[in-house]
Parts: sequence; C-alpha cells; structure tokens
Amino acid sequence: MTGANRGIGAAIAQGLAERGLTVVVGARDAASGEQTAQRLGGRAVPLDVTDDGSVRDAVARVEQWYGRVDVLVNNAGISGGHAGQLAGEADLAVMRAVFETNLFGVVRLTEACLPLLRKADGARVINVSSGTGSLAWQSDSSRAFASSQIALAYPASKAALNMLTVLYAKALAADGIAVIAVAPGACATDFAAALGLSLERTAEQGAAIAVHLATVPDSPTGAFLQDDGPVPW
Repeated sequence: MTGANRGIGAAIAQGLAERGLTVVVGARDAASGEQTAQRLGGRAVPLDVTDDGSVRDAVARVEQWYGRVDVLVNNAGISGGHAGQLAGEADLAVMRAVFETNLFGVVRLTEACLPLLRKADGARVINVSSGTGSLAWQSDSSRAFASSQIALAYPASKAALNMLTVLYAKALAADGIAVIAVAPGACATDFAAALGLSLERTAEQGAAIAVHLATVPDSPTGAFLQDDGPVPW
C-alpha cells in the first residue's frame, strides 16, 4: 500500500497486519517505511507514485517476494497546501502537483499492479478518497463544504479519483477485482495539522472503513463508502 508510513496509511497498514495480512509498506521516505514495516512484521519498498521507475521497481520486488497482490491500497495523497489554490489565484503548478500524486499516481501504480492483482483470488483495489470529493456534499448548503473557501486541487483530484474508481470497477469486473473508494473522514494526522486543522477523530477511526473492505469476505465494487454507508457522488 502507498503512503503507509504515517497517518491514516499507517493505521490501515496496522489494521491489515492485525488481521493476518502480509503488508508491504510503500513510502517515499525509505527509512520511515522500513521502521513501519518492522513494527508490523511486513516488508517495505521505497515508492514514489509520481515516478515511473520507482513504481516499476517496487512492483517488481513485490512480484519477486509474493507473486501476486491480494489488496492494493492507494492511500498516498497530498493537499498542496493553501497557497495558489483559491479561485482567482490558482497556481497551475500546484494543481498539477496535487493531481500527479492523487490521481495520476493511482493510475500509474494500479496499471503496474494489474498483472499481480489478476493472479490473486478476489483481489481488491481500495482508493482512499475524501468526502470533499463529493459533488453532492460540496453543493449542499447544509454542509460546511458549501460555504467555506476551500482549496481547488485536493477536492477536484478526489472527485476525479471517484470517477476513476467507477471506471476501473467496470473494467475489472470480469477479472473478479473489486475497486472501491473510501472516505476516511478528517482525522488528527500530520496531514490535517499542516492545514491548521485541530480534530478529534483518530487515524485508526479513519482507517477502519478501508481495513473492513480489505478483509470482509464479499466486497462491493464501484462504490464510495464511509463508516455508515455510501457517500453521495
């Protein structure tokens, strides 16, 4: 899984390891990834989802070690920060950087993993999305999203990720591969702290929906889910 060395990603990795899955920790920070893997009893690979060579090398290692991928968790994501992300002052370089990780990185790694996913029985791809990517919630006047100034790139990248989830779910149905998007909710992580957010929801609480869908006997596909059920597109 990607972005597995801290925050919600580390909590998902922990939850999967506790349920008996062998976890491969993918992280740009190789040392941090190794520390997390050692704690979980798994393995680590240096992985930058924006780099073709890094993805190719990471997937080759996983193939050599295990020969298949049962569950791919696309968790790596960036916010892009505050600067250059409001309407009227949008910086296309910032926008592109966010999409490169949050959307194109998912395509890059998913495509590279497809041969290994097809070798597994009932494989799953879990894309860690966000409630901010819900068009319905963003346009609902009763929700905070609709009345707040919000960065352009992150929600837009997650809305695009949701569409990507639906398209891959349809394309991979014949292979028996489920593809699901999850909304973990805003949690007290380094990611949130960097945006100036003070939150009570823990990373473990946010990780629960991904862990559940990775380990439940029968997984839905083409869905966007949170703890209590579907998130509106």
